[in-house]
Amino acid sequence: MSALSPLRHSPQSEAQLFTQAQQLAGYTLGELAAMANLPIPPDLKRDKGWIGVLLEIWLGASAGSKPEQDFAALGVELKTIPIDRLGRPLETTFVCVAPLTGNSGVTWETSHVRHKLKRVLWIPVEGEREIPLAERHVGSPLLWSPSEDEENQLRMDWEELMDLIVLGQVERITARHGEVLQLRPKAANSKALTEAVGTQGESILTLPRGFYLKKNFTAALLSRHFLL
Repeated sequence: MSALSPLRHSPQSEAQLFTQAQQLAGYTLGELAAMANLPIPPDLKRDKGWIGVLLEIWLGASAGSKPEQDFAALGVELKTIPIDRLGRPLETTFVCVAPLTGNSGVTWETSHVRHKLKRVLWIPVEGEREIPLAERHVGSPLLWSPSEDEENQLRMDWEELMDLIVLGQVERITARHGEVLQLRPKAANSKALTEAVGTQGESILTLPRGFYLKKNFTAALLSRHFLL
C-alpha cells in the first residue's frame, strides 16, 4: 500500500500516466486524500471540483485552470466521471466554455471542444449520494479518443449549436438541443453575465454557456470499453 505516492512531476508518457491511474483504482477518495495531505470536504456542494483536484495531484497534471489540456505535453485531458453501482454516468460531463462572440470562420477542426476531446483519460468514481465522499472508490481508468462515428456525432451537434450562437439564437438553445453534446449555462450565479450576439446581430448580455457531453454518450463509451 505504501509504495503508492503522487507524481511529483508531469508524466513523461501516456503509458506512465495510465499506469499511475491504474494504480489508483480500488482506493477510496479518503485514502488518496490522506496520503496526499488534502483536506476532505463534507460533500461536493461547495467543492464541486474537489475530486478532479485530488486526482490531478496524484497524476501530476499541469494545466490547472489554463485552457489547455490537463496533460498538455501529452495532449491528454483528464475527466472524472461519477457513476452508479451499475457503472452508468450520474451526470453530464463538462467539456469547455462556449465562445459566444467572435465566431466567424470557426470550424470543428480548430474548435476547443475537439481539442479537449481528442484524447481523454476517463476515471470513473463512485458517485451515489448515499456513499460518504471519503468512502467512494476510484474505478479503472480508460484512455479514449473518439472513433469516426463518435467524432461525427460530436461535430454535427457542435455545428448545429454554433450556428444557433452565430445567428443570435443563444437564448433559445435548451439542454435538449444536440444528440450527444449540449449547451447550457455555466455560471456561479445569475449576475455573472457575458457578451453574446442577439437576434439582430446586436450585442446582448447573457449567462456564460458551457459544452457538456450528454449521459447517453458517456454511458455508451463506458459500457463499450468495460463491457458492462
